[in-house]
This record gives sequence, structure tokens and C-alpha cells, in this order.
Amino acid sequence: MRAIPLVGAASLAALLVAHTTGCSALSSSKGKGKPAAQASAAAQASAAAQASAAAQASAAAQASPASAASPSPQATPLAVATEAAIPPDALLAQPPRPQGPHQTVAHIVASVDGEPITARDVEQFSTAVGHPVNVEDIADDPQAKSALKALISQKLLEKEIDQYSSKIDEEQIDNYIEVVRRDKHMTPEQFKAALAQSGMSMEDFRKHARQELEKEMMIRQQIRQRVEISNADIQAYYDEHKADFTVASEKLRVAQILIGVPQNATPQQVAALQAKADKIRAAAAGGTDFAALAKKYSDDESRNNGGELGWFGPQDILDQIYSAVKNLKPGDVSQVVRTSHGFHILKLEEHQVAGVQPLAEVKEQIRNQLINQRANAELENWVETDLTKQHDVETFY
Repeated sequence: MRAIPLVGAASLAALLVAHTTGCSALSSSKGKGKPAAQASAAAQASAAAQASAAAQASAAAQASPASAASPSPQATPLAVATEAAIPPDALLAQPPRPQGPHQTVAHIVASVDGEPITARDVEQFSTAVGHPVNVEDIADDPQAKSALKALISQKLLEKEIDQYSSKIDEEQIDNYIEVVRRDKHMTPEQFKAALAQSGMSMEDFRKHARQELEKEMMIRQQIRQRVEISNADIQAYYDEHKADFTVASEKLRVAQILIGVPQNATPQQVAALQAKADKIRAAAAGGTDFAALAKKYSDDESRNNGGELGWFGPQDILDQIYSAVKNLKPGDVSQVVRTSHGFHILKLEEHQVAGVQPLAEVKEQIRNQLINQRANAELENWVETDLTKQHDVETFY
């Protein structure tokens, strides 16, 4: 089954390369034909400092588990990349060409609101998004010109995204990270270990999460509201892609609180421990945070992960445990279950039943998928028709 990810967890740069070929609003700039020497003094002074900004921003986003997934996610208006924008030939090694009198990597080739874009910026940006181009002669190289347009688009979008930085709070970031972690079927400890292996700290990932949420908010307010999806559209997509919504084998994601019972416990001790388990179960069923209860009361090592055990097939867990959770709805808490280990309080997090998922279960996933697909075209149109009119964009090649 193909997962359909949430919007936002993705790289901005890849889409821009995929959708800028032939963007007339970016190619017919105010300063077309103007030599680089006529760029503003402020732009030239800051050229070196700006040289690698686009590539570094894109590379940071791609290093995270969110961008690797996606998850995940299957893509969003900020994540769809195709090979159509830059043909495969552009990815092959090209023989070096002699440089003209001004075609050096520090050469300013464009500016956005007075901020310079150099040939090196274009080179690093195209490499970071997986479509390296030769920047020695941008004026006569369609692929390099396309990459420059993509970089200009990214800078315009980054300026727009800045307006949303104060609208994202810490709780939203926490929720984003939780969604990414669960989508990857990882415990909190496994997720932290995966971040460490990729060279990121949790603080780094929180910064990435904030950026993705800012992008998502911008897309939602500026683009997604323009897209309408009918029930007929959803039904048609479901009928054509049923294989994507087919679960091969049953899986359950379970969390537990274990009240351990010593092997030599007396009947009185067993009764006291069962009473404790009953009390905890009542609290969990009544709405008290299950993870907090697990951390406080569970005798199992999973307490460090809020009681989460991960994903299992029916054959992977004790029969008593499977019987207790198989008929629950996701989010429900089981009755207390006695095993040789003690008293278990179980919470069913997710349940994937073998077979085709009903349309009702995946309807919103499909709606979001279709919105994302159609929003791609809206995003390109918005950049060309709206953002370029709001900013001073010039090219110097």
C-alpha cells in the first residue's frame, strides 16, 4: 500500500526546477540584456556572502528523515520533482568549455530585490536538487537558464514564507515531529538515533520542521484554497488506484502499560497489583494521556517510549494480547489482560486489516493527494503572475 503523506514535509527546491522551464514571467525580466557591471552596488558587495545560500538551504532540508520519506510524505506542492524539466543528457558529464570574458562563477547573473544571484549560486543550487548544470554560458544554455529561473522562484517563495515565521508555535512543531516519527514506524528513541545517524540534532530537526510548517501554511492560504476536489474526483481516483489502498497482511501498532507480577507473589500481592492495573486502565480509558501513564507506572522498558511497542503481525504477539486488541478501534484502550508477565493495559494505535481499505477510510487521504497534484500548477502560476509583480527581478546575461 502506498502511503499518502501530509503536506509540508518536503524540499522546496526540487519542485522549482521541475516547473520553471518556459516561465516567461521570469525570463522576460526588467533588466534583460543589462551587463552585470550595471547591477546595484549593494548587490555586488554581498554577492560572495549569498553565493551558496540556496544550495545550503536545500541540502539541509534533504538531510532530514522527513524529506527522506516522503515522510512520505506522494508529494506536495513543495516537493514534486520530475525529470522533464532537465533532460537526462543534462545529468551526464560535460566537457569543459572555455570561459568568456565575464563568465566566471562569481559573475552576477540575476538579482531579486537587489540581492545578487551569481553563476556559482546557480551551479550549487542545481547540484543540490539533483540536476547539475553548466553555468559557463547561461544565456545560451536552456538548462542553466531553467535552473536560474528555479532559483529565482525559490528566492521569491522564501521571501513570502518569511511572513509566516511568527505564526508557527512550539505545539505545532511537536505535532509535526510526532507525525513524521509515527509515519516511519519509529519509537522516539529510534527516531533520535536516525537523526543522529543523518548528522542532525533534534534542535536541527525542529528548525527544519518550522520551515516546513511555514511552507505548508503559505501553500494552504495562497494555493490550496483555490483548488476544489469533488466526490466524483475522489471516487475516480480510488477506483483507478485500488492497489495503492490494499494491505497485504494485517498489522497492528500497540502501546502498553505493564504492571509486573513477581513469580513468587502471594495472592494478596497479586490482588493489589490487579487493583492498581484496574485503576490505571480506568484513567487511560477516561482520557488521561496514555504515554504519561506508561512513563509513570509501567514496569516494561517501553515506558521510556510512552509505552509504544511498534508494529506487529498477529503471529508476532501473544494470543491474549491479540485477542484483546483486534476488535478495538484505533485510540481505544483494552481491558486489563493477565499474562505470565503481569497485567497489561493495551492501547491500539493503528490497525491495518488485510484487503482493500474502504473508501471512507482513505477519502481524506485521496482528497489531499489530488489537492497536492493540482496545487503544483497553481503554485507555478502564482509565482509567475503574482510574486514576480511584487518584487524587483532582474537578469544580467
